[in-house]
Amino acid sequence: MTIPIPESHIDLIASPYSAILTTVMPNGQPQSTVVWCNFDGSHVLVNTMRGFQKEKNMHRNPKVTLFAFDPRIPLHNVEIRGKVVEMTEVGAAEHNDALTMLYLGKPRFFGDAVPADLKQRFTPVICKVAPTRVRVE
Repeated sequence: MTIPIPESHIDLIASPYSAILTTVMPNGQPQSTVVWCNFDGSHVLVNTMRGFQKEKNMHRNPKVTLFAFDPRIPLHNVEIRGKVVEMTEVGAAEHNDALTMLYLGKPRFFGDAVPADLKQRFTPVICKVAPTRVRVE
């Protein structure tokens, strides 16, 4: 069951605010990473690369937490606890480009956000997070 995110806080996951994604390591410890994200109306979408630690963690344990806030008003924040319900390479490169446009105003992830030659080494993966608990301030 997906919990709705209040309209008052959608901007934090649909605008260019960096978020912190926390996954669970094999030993049970949390692992947090700054990520770009966006919102499809019911799920938070983040992008990672095949083989990265957070990608491995989400395959093993789909429970995650995403925390985002407005740096100008830190008490305007949202914590989304959820479950990764889908991870796919299909459309992931285009999603990374869309995130790069949202966050940097530039069209290409590989070449504008990170060096172009990394495209040969890394495969993007979209991770779809279904909110199961939402806390807002």
